[in-house]
Amino acid sequence: MEKEKKFHSGFAAITGRPNVGKSTLMNAMIGEKVAIVSSKPQTTRNRIMGVLTGEDWQVVFLDTPGLHTPRTRLGEVMMKSATDAVDGIDLLIVMVDGHAIGREDRRIVEDYAKLPMRKILVLNKTDLLDEKGVLDALASFAGAGYTEIVPVSAATGRGMEELKRTILSGLPEGPRYFPADMLTDQPERDLCAEIIREKALIHLKDEVPHGIGVEMMSFVVKSEHLTEIHATIYCEKAGHKGIIIGKGGSMLKLIGAEARRDIERLLDTKVNLQLWVKVREDWRNRVSDLRTLGYDA
Repeated sequence: MEKEKKFHSGFAAITGRPNVGKSTLMNAMIGEKVAIVSSKPQTTRNRIMGVLTGEDWQVVFLDTPGLHTPRTRLGEVMMKSATDAVDGIDLLIVMVDGHAIGREDRRIVEDYAKLPMRKILVLNKTDLLDEKGVLDALASFAGAGYTEIVPVSAATGRGMEELKRTILSGLPEGPRYFPADMLTDQPERDLCAEIIREKALIHLKDEVPHGIGVEMMSFVVKSEHLTEIHATIYCEKAGHKGIIIGKGGSMLKLIGAEARRDIERLLDTKVNLQLWVKVREDWRNRVSDLRTLGYDA
């Protein structure tokens, strides 16, 4: 009689400074876009879950906000989300930008090395380094207190298979926590709001994005071929409203067109997307506004 294969599973939190590529890494692992990505720091605001399932294993990734010194109530919420994510996990993935390793990266690496769980240090963006640069970066973390150190480029896929093998090699025996076809715990309407915010982050000037929030006003499935979505983009200053709308509505139309394209791909249906822009001053410091926009304040 053939021996039954044991199932292995675990929770893996991904942490590090803003903009080191945590969301890009999780998306690459899952094989689908479950977390938004932009070049702006602090793009990820909540803990986002991505699920990767094989025949006899399952990894539940937790993408966390970038570690930074909070200056608003929203920043405090983000940091609580990041620190809470490491409670009860089986694996901690600490990421640094291998191309720009700074003092703060080394402090984070040192602090997390003290935690008792299995830890992998990931050096990302190694596609920007030559072979000697990669070896020097690896050597600089020798003895850092991590189970493994893996160089990757989440954007190009370099080293990702090795990282996946490394993660799976240490998974404990455990249950299948989620259905095999589940990729994330985010409801579709939340994913759509994040897609809209992503497009705004990509196209707007640097001073605007941190003050942007998106509220889904309605999400109605009209038929199997059409979904109607109404959403409001909030900003903190009246001057920012004009920037978001753009001359003759050009910027808002661009954000809407790109968001609609991605949402249609996500929902596999045509989408009628209607966007509005409103000013909500200092919303990042008001608990009621944070909760309205979906943050666990």
